Amino acid sequence: MRLNRYLALCGISARREAENLIAQEKVKVNDKVVKKQGIQIDPDKDKVCLDGKLLNPEEKVYLIVNKPRGYITTSSDPQKRPTVMDLIPEEKLRVYPVGRLDYNSEGLLILTNDGDLSFRLIHPKYKVNKTYIVKIYGAFSPVKIEKLKNGIELSDGMTAPCKVRLLKAKGKETVLEIQIYEGRKRQIRRMCSTLGYKVVNLLRTQIGTVKLGPLKPGSSRYLGPKEVKRLKELVGLER
Repeated sequence: MRLNRYLALCGISARREAENLIAQEKVKVNDKVVKKQGIQIDPDKDKVCLDGKLLNPEEKVYLIVNKPRGYITTSSDPQKRPTVMDLIPEEKLRVYPVGRLDYNSEGLLILTNDGDLSFRLIHPKYKVNKTYIVKIYGAFSPVKIEKLKNGIELSDGMTAPCKVRLLKAKGKETVLEIQIYEGRKRQIRRMCSTLGYKVVNLLRTQIGTVKLGPLKPGSSRYLGPKEVKRLKELVGLER
C-alpha cells in the first residue's frame, strides 16, 4: 500500500495533503524519516508515525453539512473566521471537507476521514457531478446558456461541458440549475462573470448520489450505510 493512502486511511488528511506531510519530513516508517513520495508499506508489519505519534487506521466517518454563507471550508482559519468544523456535532471528530464551497456560497458539503473516497469525489477523472442552484442578476439568453453548456475559457483553461437548466427568468433575475464535475476555485462564479453576469446566490444541492434535502442551514447529519455504499459504487470503490 502507498504511504499517502495509508495516511489517509488513518484519518490524517486526503492523499494530496498527505503528500505535503511527507514532503515536510514529518512522517517516519520504522523510525526512519521518509524523504520521497510514492513508497510502499505493509500496514501489517510496518510502523508509521506522524510527528512521533504511532498511527492506526480509524473507523470511517461520513457526514454532511448545509454550509451557510460566512463559513470557511477548511479545518482551521488563521484569521479566526468561522469554519465548517464549527458546524459538526462533535468537536473532536477528525474529519475533513471534501472539496470546497467559497465563503459566500451555501449548501451541501461532505466531510469524512475516508481519504480514498474523498480523493475520488474530487478528482475530475471520476466525473462526480455536483449540482448548484444559481441566482444571477440579468436576463440570460439561450445563446449564453449554450455557451455555458459547451464550456467557458477561463484563465486556467477551458471548462468541461456541463448541464444547464433554466429554472426561472423574471425581469432582471435568472435562476439556473448548473451541474459540473470539475472543482476549480470559484468555477461557476467565474464562468458567469466571463459571460458578463454576476452571481447573486449559489447553493449546492447535490454531490453524486447525495442530496441536501431538507437539512437546515448550519445543520449536519451522518450519512447512512446505504448512502455511503451508493457513493462508493459511484466512484468504483465498491461493486
